Amino acid sequence: IKIKKGLDIPLLGEVEETFLGEVKSEVLKICPEDFTGVTPKLSVRVGDEVKAGEALMYDRTHPSIKVASPISGEVIAIDRGAKRRILNITVERKGENEFVDFGIKNALTMKPEEIKEYILDAGLWFYVKQRPYDIVANPDNNPRDIFVTGFSSAPLAPSYDYILKDQEKDMQAGLDALSKLTKGKVYLSISPQTTSNVLRNAKNVVITEFEGPHPAGNVGVQINHIKPVNPDEVVWTLNVLDVAIIGRLFNTGKVDLTRTVALTGSEVEQKGYYKMLVGTSLTDVFKSIPKPDEGCLRYICGDPLTGRKVEEDGVLRAYTSQIT
Repeated sequence: IKIKKGLDIPLLGEVEETFLGEVKSEVLKICPEDFTGVTPKLSVRVGDEVKAGEALMYDRTHPSIKVASPISGEVIAIDRGAKRRILNITVERKGENEFVDFGIKNALTMKPEEIKEYILDAGLWFYVKQRPYDIVANPDNNPRDIFVTGFSSAPLAPSYDYILKDQEKDMQAGLDALSKLTKGKVYLSISPQTTSNVLRNAKNVVITEFEGPHPAGNVGVQINHIKPVNPDEVVWTLNVLDVAIIGRLFNTGKVDLTRTVALTGSEVEQKGYYKMLVGTSLTDVFKSIPKPDEGCLRYICGDPLTGRKVEEDGVLRAYTSQIT
């Protein structure tokens, strides 16, 4: 499918395919505002010990939707804002990471309800979004179809080929699981620049190639061209990088929220990719960036168009695979 309307904004600072190392922090923060449509209710209190994969919070409306802790340790703070709104849940690392064991599973031999319950119990359901409204999906709904975005056309976007090169099995396991959750089809979108065999040869999906300027990589544009959503219909959407995290659960039985994140932008001298857990402090990453005299540096979790501005001591947000 060729997209004619749009614009690729020429910005300096594209990422280089270089691995710069792993970033670890002793304190991780989960930000409930990342999960649109979820009204958070705490599962833990300050002082509680948690394992990686144990629920930190759940949705008040749908208690089965949980958000898992990325690490094992102690809950040391719960920050609140106006009207006692939960801003951050802070977990301090304690020794080696201990995981809750959910058991290795093969999605192709499981029933749809078993797959759904497995992902919900592990606290990874927040990666499944629904349209309309682009909110965390209601697990009680039956989606007409599921749409997976396999590339990004946003300015300075990372290479999904590079990020997924060691995650082929995880990505396919995630797609296998999604294929059982709908009576319709799973549509995977790729671009002409996609070279990864794991994306081009993915199984149990319908592969569509989109060519054209931004916003060709936006899932809403892709849905509109492949199979628009009619009134009273619901579809689910995911990013293929999040599908790999869900697939990792099926292959290992553990909740591993490690993401490969691109560091991009005109002010970055050494551009490349880092590995870090969701909630990791970005202070060490930003230290390497020279500060201009006038102090007009802007830090963004995401791309320059739709990313979220963060402070120098900000953390990696739940859906982010790019820092600008």
